[in-house]
Amino acid sequence: MKNIIKFLVRKVPRPILIKLSLIFRKPISLFYKGTKHECPICEKSFRKFLPYGNKGADNRLCPNCLSLERHRLLWLYFKSKTKIFNDKLSLLHIAPEQPYISRFKKLENLDYTTADLVSPIADVKTDIRDMVFDSEKFDIVICNHVLEHIDKEQVAMKEVLRVLKKGGFAILQVPIDYNRDVTYEDASITSPAEREKNFGQYDHLRVYGKDYSKRLTKAGFEVVEDDFINNFSAEEIEKFRFDKNEIIYFCKKAIL
Repeated sequence: MKNIIKFLVRKVPRPILIKLSLIFRKPISLFYKGTKHECPICEKSFRKFLPYGNKGADNRLCPNCLSLERHRLLWLYFKSKTKIFNDKLSLLHIAPEQPYISRFKKLENLDYTTADLVSPIADVKTDIRDMVFDSEKFDIVICNHVLEHIDKEQVAMKEVLRVLKKGGFAILQVPIDYNRDVTYEDASITSPAEREKNFGQYDHLRVYGKDYSKRLTKAGFEVVEDDFINNFSAEEIEKFRFDKNEIIYFCKKAIL
């Protein structure tokens, strides 16, 4: 299974992967049924999670709703520290993730819009660097693990800021190497093989370091680095298969 998923992630375009996942996730989830691990999003239990990533890392992907570590942690963060599930809000979800889409769409309090340049399950086709939406349209923007894939990162961040209402917030997660003080990028590296060697994945353009919040601040956000993961015990972190190093970047647009 690990080798199959490693091959698919590395060789198959993301839109096709999304379509394949809709077909095969139900029978696979039955095979992994158990009690050791639990997904807080779909609230189902499994003996283990599926491997995932270009290296096929073990025990990461929920067989039922296809959540990863970051999705499961963020779901509990949304429940605990935001009003997404209660208040009348407009939410833009860029590069929408399958674990969230149907659940957010069912919330009557949300005016929920999904957007992506290539995803077959997004409502609106648009480029995060030049979005079709009016300024100050959304109360919330969610955009996870996108910025590492694109050039003109500051342009994209400022576009997110533009479409946010004053006082609104964005969740802009990226993979971060906390052993690095400074983000590493080199625009001259263009081949998939060299990008994988230097940035960890063939379609990544940089490796973010601990200066990520400074890059968000430069774009105009007020940034809170939230160590929400510390609310959970070691046993809970293992049960839900969180990344124990995950920091949540809460990015607010100033009211003034």
